[in-house]
Amino acid sequence: MNKAITDGLVLMPPPFSAGLNLWSREDGTPGSGSYAGQPNAALVTNDQDFGGCLELQKTEATQKLRSFAQTPIQPGLYLQVTARAKAVSGNLPSVRIAAWAGDVSGQNVVGLPQTGPSVALTSYGEVVTVSAIISPANRTGVTLPWSLQSVYAHVGLDLTGANGGVVRIDDIVVEDVTNIFIRKLMDWVDVRDFGALGDGTTNDAPAFLAADAAAAGREILVPSGVFRLTQDVTINSRIRFEGTLSMPANRKLALTRNYDLDTYGQAFGSELEGFKRALQALFYFTDYVTLDLSGRRVDLTEPIDVAALAGLTSFTSRRVVRNGSLNAVAGPAWTTEDVTSVATYSAAANTTLTGVANVANIPVGALVIGTGVGREVYVTAKNVGAGTLTISQPLYAAVGTRTYTFRRFKYMLDFSGFDLLSRFELEDIEFNCLGVGSGVMLPMSGATQRFMSCTFNRPKDRGISSAGSGCQGMFVDMCQFLSNEQSVPAVDRTTIAMNVQANDTKLRNNRIVRFAHFAIMNGTGHLIHANHFFQGDSVTAGVRRAGLVFTQTNVSTVVTGNYIDNCFIEWGNEHDSAPEENGEFSFGGLNIVGNVFIASDCSTAFRWIVVKPYGPGHFLSGFTVTGNSFRCFGVIVDRVDMVDTTFASLDFTRSRNVRVEGNSFNKVSQWIMNPVVVTHTQNTAAETWNVSAGGFVPFGGRIRMVEAVAPEGIITNASNAARYVFPYSVPGTGSLGNEAQVRWGEAVKGKAQVKMRMDVPA
Repeated sequence: MNKAITDGLVLMPPPFSAGLNLWSREDGTPGSGSYAGQPNAALVTNDQDFGGCLELQKTEATQKLRSFAQTPIQPGLYLQVTARAKAVSGNLPSVRIAAWAGDVSGQNVVGLPQTGPSVALTSYGEVVTVSAIISPANRTGVTLPWSLQSVYAHVGLDLTGANGGVVRIDDIVVEDVTNIFIRKLMDWVDVRDFGALGDGTTNDAPAFLAADAAAAGREILVPSGVFRLTQDVTINSRIRFEGTLSMPANRKLALTRNYDLDTYGQAFGSELEGFKRALQALFYFTDYVTLDLSGRRVDLTEPIDVAALAGLTSFTSRRVVRNGSLNAVAGPAWTTEDVTSVATYSAAANTTLTGVANVANIPVGALVIGTGVGREVYVTAKNVGAGTLTISQPLYAAVGTRTYTFRRFKYMLDFSGFDLLSRFELEDIEFNCLGVGSGVMLPMSGATQRFMSCTFNRPKDRGISSAGSGCQGMFVDMCQFLSNEQSVPAVDRTTIAMNVQANDTKLRNNRIVRFAHFAIMNGTGHLIHANHFFQGDSVTAGVRRAGLVFTQTNVSTVVTGNYIDNCFIEWGNEHDSAPEENGEFSFGGLNIVGNVFIASDCSTAFRWIVVKPYGPGHFLSGFTVTGNSFRCFGVIVDRVDMVDTTFASLDFTRSRNVRVEGNSFNKVSQWIMNPVVVTHTQNTAAETWNVSAGGFVPFGGRIRMVEAVAPEGIITNASNAARYVFPYSVPGTGSLGNEAQVRWGEAVKGKAQVKMRMDVPA
């Protein structure tokens, strides 16, 4: 860099031959005295060392020589002032570079150093060179560090020491020496300066580490080439890539100042490899807990096995991947693996398959399909030597030896290789599955994974799968699930948005469009709030499927504020190896509160709430349906509830704590409520009044209790004489058990409000 060239600056003072009137014997300021006509100054035209030069006799304590010309001083400009001098006769003085610092108003900037170091002339005829560097920058090597107030200089020199000596001075030179400081001025260091070759073979890791150590706050430049790093490398400085890196898969690159997808993509020459390496590094350093994809799209040509990539099987510190899009690119790596095998199941070891043929070829994380197998049962581990498989849930009717199919879906991000992973979060990520692959497979165990504002676009088979207990306490908030089966009739769909194997899941404010099911949910303690899931189709009187499926009896779950559209809630116990009631908690703990239920163009047999026992003896024990709105369009459905008796019915003689009230029904033939309040009018005197609850009893259950009988008006006998008698009741009468008898002890007639219950509120 030379500003005399680039900016047209005039730096050089005039030569002495141009006239001594251009040189001041004072500070060089306008009006100061010049050397023109001075008896102690003369031009010499033929000096053997200098050619033309100034001959000056020292007559003052400090003999000044300054150019009247104003030499510009600017930030970023480094000027070297050089003078050559020799003693000719008389006393031998000392010589030094000197300059007067001027500001924009032409005043001297006081307080600045304005003279350089002195050099003594020790012999006659010996040429001595003196120099000084002037700059507003206070850097090492700057002789006269000035300030930004100084905008120009009158350059020259001083003679000091004894008077009387004669000195000859060559023309003073001012030159731009900024290039001397460029290496210090540049905000980067080049790894090649530290021995990196970039030939793709030599291990350049030591050079990278040395450059990082020397950077001292500057950026590291990786120039063109392929730089091989065969060891883990952590770079603590900012780094910029023109070339690329190659590293073994098990070696990690941690860029602590450039931890973003852009930099890693540049480092490895592709977005995909950059994403993998950045994700790998996320598990190994604590400077960052978040990998920001910078809004970029990464094309995945194959599923990413995150545990294998990280080289870990356990990790419990919080980590976040956010702000980007993952795009599945079709190819053979996404092909679903199907393995058929014979295995034996026993209820005594209800999460183990034994005697498994071909066990080595069955992949962990595979879905188990077969007769007597509930939905979303997965292989969680295998023992090849013992020929056994561990599965995520018991099987409801599979005791004995039979054939199973094991289907392993392929996921864009597969965490199943982690035995334990907790607090991993995916935020604002778009999973563009595009019918090519599935979304995310969770770890085998762990807690509080979190999905926030993510989109699962057209997953081939599953959006989020949990094979083990890695879904414990999971959060799924403000996400959108868009099916790959939008045009497929609901009854034929196979894709599932998500499943849950463990407890305490929070599903909130999500939107789910046209899957076979929204969520298959084992476990308890779930909070399902403000979701909109709709599963309709264009088929006239079409069959609808469950949106939410609960797979155990006592769920301790709240379903509140949801928009449940053309689908229903199914509650069964398909993940129970002994599905008959055997003293355990039966169907209870489900609270369906304040939801909007709608259906359109469906069969009149459609129901929004379905209980499906997989074994006999079960009953309702703590069940609430309150404040919901049920509405149909284009059809009138028979009722909103039913018991699916494919395997068994409910025992309505044991119902407890059932609350069904405050709901609204539109285009629903039969409303339901519990308790049921009936106005009974007895026109003919009778000792026993048979009071029917009709179809109002939820699930077609039986009356277990009469809470109150309140006569309206006078109760009279056949002669119309008032009778003041107190009746008693007998619940559960009639052929369907949905009646109660009110017995007065004598034949009476009149009107009464009778409040009956299908349960005992104990």
